[in-house]
Amino acid sequence: MKNKLLLSLVFLFILLIPLQSQDDVNLFDYWQYYSDAENSLYKYFCSAAFRQLEEREKVIDALQSKGDWIKRQSDVRAKLLQIIGTFPEKTPLNTNYVTAALFIPENLKGRAPAILNPIGHSTMSFRRDIYQHTIINLVKKGFIVLTYDPVGQGERLQYYEATSGKSRFSSTREHSYPGAQCFISGYSPARYFIWDGIRGIDVLLSRPEVDPDRIGITGLSGGGTSTAQIAAVDDRILAAAPECYITNFNYLFKSRGPQDAEQNLFQFIYNGLDHPDFIEARAPRPTLISSTTRDFFSIQGARETYREATRAFAALGAESHLQMTEEDHVHGFTTKNREAIYAFFQKHLDNPGDARDQEIAVIAPEELWVTETGQLATSLKGETIYSLNKRIVEGQVSALDVKRRSMDEHLSEVSKAASSISGFSFPEVSGHEIFSGRYVNNKYRLEKYLIKGSGDYMIPLVLFVPSDYGRKEAILLLHDKGKNHAANVDSLAKQLVAAGYTVLLGDLPGIGELGPGYLKGDAYIEDISYNQWFAGILTGKSIVGLRAEDIIRMTHFIKNHLADYHSVSALSVGVTGSEILHAAVFDDVFQKVCLVQPFISFADIALSHEYSPGFIPSTVAGAIEAYDLADLMAALCPRKLLIINPLLGDGSMADEQRTREQLAFPVNVYSQKGKSQNFSFICGRDNQAVFEDILFWLNR
Repeated sequence: MKNKLLLSLVFLFILLIPLQSQDDVNLFDYWQYYSDAENSLYKYFCSAAFRQLEEREKVIDALQSKGDWIKRQSDVRAKLLQIIGTFPEKTPLNTNYVTAALFIPENLKGRAPAILNPIGHSTMSFRRDIYQHTIINLVKKGFIVLTYDPVGQGERLQYYEATSGKSRFSSTREHSYPGAQCFISGYSPARYFIWDGIRGIDVLLSRPEVDPDRIGITGLSGGGTSTAQIAAVDDRILAAAPECYITNFNYLFKSRGPQDAEQNLFQFIYNGLDHPDFIEARAPRPTLISSTTRDFFSIQGARETYREATRAFAALGAESHLQMTEEDHVHGFTTKNREAIYAFFQKHLDNPGDARDQEIAVIAPEELWVTETGQLATSLKGETIYSLNKRIVEGQVSALDVKRRSMDEHLSEVSKAASSISGFSFPEVSGHEIFSGRYVNNKYRLEKYLIKGSGDYMIPLVLFVPSDYGRKEAILLLHDKGKNHAANVDSLAKQLVAAGYTVLLGDLPGIGELGPGYLKGDAYIEDISYNQWFAGILTGKSIVGLRAEDIIRMTHFIKNHLADYHSVSALSVGVTGSEILHAAVFDDVFQKVCLVQPFISFADIALSHEYSPGFIPSTVAGAIEAYDLADLMAALCPRKLLIINPLLGDGSMADEQRTREQLAFPVNVYSQKGKSQNFSFICGRDNQAVFEDILFWLNR
């Protein structure tokens, strides 16, 4: 009782101390050489991608003979199928709710060639006039055309709001919002887009009018993505013409960056693959690359892909089966490219005729609606990417729970799994640092430093040392809004210093002075760019793994500067709790860890229909088959761990019951090991109480 009273008096005294005026905690306004620091995160992933692409280039350069290229094709196909993952069992076609339209030419005589037409990013999908133009021209030239709504477009909106009659997202975000949940599960949502295309081919082959030996596929933009992906894995497609998509990742990373979710295959670059592999996997089957010179999918990348793929087609004795057309135009259809596509299919699907582009009468969009309500969501219902992935996640969670029953064996694997899946590499101790100035007042001194990060960037640090630092206890404090917010907006840092603790503040890549960067891309939701996270997924890296490395670099700094301190604790505010947990498992320097307002489960984010986009950069793609944050917490036992005001996947505050459910495993581990007093969580605390909780915990 006496100790609690003393603590209350100390806390009251601290609150009465007037806080200092704003402190200058920025470093890069002085170190102007590092003026591009806010792009450090994305450029780190670029560097990783470029290294991997250089290794791929060496492999390609070594290919000479027909046998070499056939072996390469086999390897690429195997990797693609492994990356895409297991397709569902084929069911009767009438049970699949994919809204589509089949266009059949009049007066057919015998079987005709058929073309599958995936549609690019458009809310109206194939009902839009520019898509109808190509479809109807092909039909007038004697081709059967099957076109369909991609997920999140046309009548397949996943986030449809009846009150507004539209989705709350654009088509690209309709893909990336649930797509991120697929990546958490360990695969790309491209699986569903590709499967729709494969089933589309099944539909065509079920029609008596279709010649099964004369199947083609073409699509523009997002439809070009699907065309390239589907044609690379489905041998039934004789001729393929991806339009305004093919480039290469070297130039894509240097321009617009990775696009929305289904355009990124899980660990694609890490596995030694690039855009040319979609084309080369098809050789010697006829393929046409259609491009525009001012496309955001770089024309230089398209030309280089064409040149490389030419080697594969030549080695297989079919150099004439690879063509490229380009027009001086922006991203989109052009008359020249359309006519090149018509002529390409007329030649290779044996359907000669006039290749000139014709003016057509557009069909009214309402005539092309398939469902009674105009939306599957309000008509036939059916599955969504979210619902399909939810079942996968539930299975993964169940499997993880089984692993947890063998507690010691599982815990012995957690650190190894987290390190491997997150792409973490333990950083070497580096003594090099740049001292950047000191401010002194009667309550503390403030020192600025730069230390080397894991990539080609410097980490900005600010060290607060109280005037009376007899405690010899240090706290690494990370805030998801950056060190300036922690120092000058949130009072927590100054209160800890006033209580006698030495506090180190730092910015992690993508945060504070090291973020958020220029890359927004198509998948930009609520001020959160998924595209940088996608870049990590493509390269087998993760934002969490990178940040964990830099946190450990910060601990090296602490050891160098505060060698005589007897205690080092870690404190995070917000989503950086995920990174702190990873770092704490990888390095035992932290005797105590406190997380304020962290999300507490990757799986819970994937299982939440309405999750918080801000959590995504701090998740690890593919983790939940092996571990979740609760497993990292358990792995910290017997070290002290406090969690305050935990958040659910939807961003709401978790109550005590939900928190206990989510954290049952670490609670059990600490209990089994006789250390229950070292693990605790507190829900529903206000800001003033949070500091009191932290101070009490630090003094236990």
